[in-house]
Amino acid sequence: MVKKLKQELNKRPWWLSLIWIFCIYMTFIYMPFDMFTKPYASWEEVWFGYRLTGWPAKLTEPLHWLIYGAGSYGIWKMKAWMWPWGAVYCAQIVIAMLVYGLLEGDGTPSYLGVLVSALFIIPTVALWRARPLFKA
Repeated sequence: MVKKLKQELNKRPWWLSLIWIFCIYMTFIYMPFDMFTKPYASWEEVWFGYRLTGWPAKLTEPLHWLIYGAGSYGIWKMKAWMWPWGAVYCAQIVIAMLVYGLLEGDGTPSYLGVLVSALFIIPTVALWRARPLFKA
């Protein structure tokens, strides 16, 4: 089992394997927990930097689940459609974290949001440059 996992992880660069593991975690562990166990008061989703709560959050939650599921499958099979869509989604996260950091809180910008936004530029650029890895 461990040998098979190592073989699978070695099929792609280490950074892409990290993204893949994150997508698997979100698809099979976090999203089911989030969808089916969180109480109403905790229903929250962020889209393009805007926080949704309550039923609007719950109704859009399956879209996040679908995105992470598609990312898990696309990276696992190294599907050609992952380029450019993986990079586009990461770029959306960069923008969303920046907007969220500027809009949330007590009216002062959240520098943590700006920092996280800047950090997400790294996987965005890496995914954009990974076109040769995602062959048809």
